[in-house]
Amino acid sequence: MDTKDIALLKAKWEQLGKRLADQFGEEPDVQALLFLIGVQELGRGPATYTKDEKQDLMHIAVCKLLSQYGYYKLDGLDEEGWPHWSLINKLPPLTLKEQDLLLKQAIIAYFDEEVDKQ
Repeated sequence: MDTKDIALLKAKWEQLGKRLADQFGEEPDVQALLFLIGVQELGRGPATYTKDEKQDLMHIAVCKLLSQYGYYKLDGLDEEGWPHWSLINKLPPLTLKEQDLLLKQAIIAYFDEEVDKQ
């Protein structure tokens, strides 16, 4: 990503943060958004989750987000309704900053897609 792309991503990220802050009362960080996306993808709505389930929800979110770029594919749901994903393309080596930018870009695309569905 060049400087112009990063600036555009930052502006979109701030816009998403403000939109979600209006909805939830505070601006969520990346971790909170991963949890929220995981809950959305599980499809059970708000509930009490164990620590392990919260980690699983965040993993579901990362797989869903990276599936937009062809890295994961959904295999299906297990008997309890939890989605399972397979890695289909290995991610290139990324710095922490590049990982953060990729996740933010994917989160923005996810929420844009969700808005389009409504």
